[in-house]
Amino acid sequence: MFRQSMRRLASSVSVVACLADGEWVGMSATSVTSLTMDPPALLVCVNKQASMAAHLTLGMHFSVNLLNREHEGLSAAFGSSKLRAERFKDGGWAAGSSGVPVMGEALAAIECTVDKMVEYGSHVIVIGRVEEVRMGNEAHPLVYFDGKYR
Repeated sequence: MFRQSMRRLASSVSVVACLADGEWVGMSATSVTSLTMDPPALLVCVNKQASMAAHLTLGMHFSVNLLNREHEGLSAAFGSSKLRAERFKDGGWAAGSSGVPVMGEALAAIECTVDKMVEYGSHVIVIGRVEEVRMGNEAHPLVYFDGKYR
């Protein structure tokens, strides 16, 4: 029942990305939220089974890129290991100030430093201290609700 109830929680869709061993890596995420405004911080929940979990460590830089409705295919690529080669082809990706990939077409691209990590059940909660924010064009956000993009 709990899983079914969480499908009814509408969530914005983001791509979390970082630089690992000289390569850009990323994943689609719906468990991203602001944490505090002072200091500016956000949190990302990452399944321990996801390859991204192994790449996020204390002090490491990462980005959170907020997707718009036109990025459904991009989200699918970042959510599937089969589409790994397609991930950074679309979206206007470039290296940010900290070297991590940031998406030029994102509603907002937020560069962070991993400040704290808390393991809980099947996930790790990553607290990111916000270092830089780039605002993109206004558009409708990509939302995931009841197992579908909206």
